[in-house]
Formats: sequence, C-alpha cells, structure tokens
Amino acid sequence: MKIITIVGARPQFIKAAALSREFLKHNHINEIIVHTGQHFDANMSDVFFEQMEIPKPHYNLDINGLGHGAMTGQMLEKIEKVLINETPDWVLVYGDTNSTIAGALAAKKLHIKVAHVEAGLRSFNMAMPEEVNRILTDRISDLLLCPTDTAIENLDKEGYNNLDMTVSKTGDVMQDAAIFYTKKEQKPAFEVSKQFILATIHRAENTDDLERLSSILLALNTVAEKTPVILPLHPRTRNIISKGNFEVENLSIVDPVGYLEMVYLLEKCKLVMTDSGGLQKEAFFFKKPCVTLRDETEWIELVNGGFNTLVGADYNQILTAYNSQNYDIDFDVDLYGMGKACRNIVKELSLYE
Repeated sequence: MKIITIVGARPQFIKAAALSREFLKHNHINEIIVHTGQHFDANMSDVFFEQMEIPKPHYNLDINGLGHGAMTGQMLEKIEKVLINETPDWVLVYGDTNSTIAGALAAKKLHIKVAHVEAGLRSFNMAMPEEVNRILTDRISDLLLCPTDTAIENLDKEGYNNLDMTVSKTGDVMQDAAIFYTKKEQKPAFEVSKQFILATIHRAENTDDLERLSSILLALNTVAEKTPVILPLHPRTRNIISKGNFEVENLSIVDPVGYLEMVYLLEKCKLVMTDSGGLQKEAFFFKKPCVTLRDETEWIELVNGGFNTLVGADYNQILTAYNSQNYDIDFDVDLYGMGKACRNIVKELSLYE
C-alpha cells in the first residue's frame, strides 16, 4: 500500500511523525512524505528532523509567503504532478491548512482515495480559513479519521452517514506524539520559575485586531503581578507590540521555542493561556488546566469537561478565569484515545487492501 502524506506546517510534521513511526512497523505500507513549504521555518533543518525523529520529506515544494488563493493554487498544481508520478493508493492529509485542502483536491480529481486525519472538527466560525478548509476536505474524503466523539457527532448532524465514505473514531494522534516526546523534553535556554503560566498568542483574530491584542496583553500583564507568565512570541507579533502602546512590562516575552522545549514548559507550568488549538489539547495531555483566548473552540469536550475555559479577548473574563481556576481536576478520562490513535488509523487503512 503506497501512501502519500501531505504536510505543510510544523504541527502537521509532529502529527505525521507519530503516524510514520507506526507505518514503519508494517511491511505492507510504503509512505512518501510531501512538504508543501506552507510554513517556511529556518528551524526546518536537518537538526530539527533528527531531534524530532521525523522522516525527511521525499518532496519539498517550497510554496510559502503567498495569499490563500495563490498558495493553494500552486500547491494543487505541484501536488498533482507528484501524484501522477507516484500513483499512490492513498493521499493522507492532516487538519485544516491550505496544504490539507490542496492535497485532498489534487487527489480527488485524480480519483485517488483521500484519508483525513482530524476529520469532523468544527469551530462553527466560517470567517476562519481553517474552518472552510476542514469542511471542504471532509466532504471530498473517502476515510474520515475522527479524533473525538464530538467530531463524529458533528459529521452525523451534517448528514455524513448518508454519504459514500467511512467515518471512524480513532483518537487523536497528538496524544500519541505527546506520550512519545515526553521522554525527550528539553529545557529552554531561558530561566524558568518554579511556578509559572505558559501563554501563547498567534491567531490573526487576536494579533491583527489591536483592541483584542491590547485587552489580552493587559490581562496577562495583570496576571503576571501574581504568577510569572512566560510568553513565547513570533517575531511578527513582537513587532506589532513594539510599535504600539501595550502594557507588557511584567511578562517574560521570549522567542518561539521548539516542540521539545514546549513539552518541557507544559510539564512544568501551572496553567496554560492560549489561542492555539493544538496547545489546548496538549494542556490536557499534560494535565494542566487551560484558559482559551478565543470566542470558540473545536475542542468543545475540554470545555464541557471543565478542563478548558473560553474567555475570548475580554480583560475581565480572562482575570475571572485566572482567579477562579480549579487546579484540582481529574484528568484521567479517555477523550483522545490514550495513545492508540496511530494503531487505529493503520487498522482502518488496512481494511481497504
């Protein structure tokens, strides 16, 4: 069975690494990895691949720095050439990026089966490019590999049980990755307090809206008066802050950290405050409560279970969530497969041989 895996962003490489390790255990599976280049990153070097034990891509399409239309169009064109050359049995895509929809579209037009990892997730916010990508990818996939019961329910409500495709609950490959990389965590170069909050802000809805950004930073700055806040920031967001009148004097603003350093920070922190979808889950994996700086989340089971609090960008709601946070939460519940997602995915793919 020849599988072409399409990835384009660092989180997708980490997810793909977990599944690739499982593929290598099965002689009947031949995987070819295609990196679209969507998130160009100087850290995507040999050292990164060696540290993360990630197979190096067989193809690097080097498509980045473009608008949504141009980026997706170029990916579609170049992925199609790879698929014609390789003639795979499956194209495997992850999540909700432009690389995801481009890979799925290219495969579908060539009548190649598509498997979508992280299928069925919904934010119900169509202003998010990611929401558009995930809905369209689900609709044209042959095998929908869902991480949670909520994802299955979303697809049922949209009528997917009436369509000619297979829907399967597999668990979340990110939990498989978290379990594997916990043993390989690395201490960051900067000083880490005994008790601290790990915060991240990167979504355009927060960083490009100066009113929202100001409110979030002011709240984090206030929180940092009581508990140190470590805030890894992308240079672009740092640049926005440096040009504005934002209150950040109490925050420990650092450069972005690698995944192994992030695992260390997740292990050691007291609380996570973030607008990242992936970090919400990782907080749960590492048994840390989370305050989500967004108006909605795809991971609604975390909110329903009391592990996650949605606060948007509202200063008062952020402070209330911090001040009233329950740290005595039972995290020993199976929401994401307990590290068996990759095995389940291989089992589903093997049914088609």
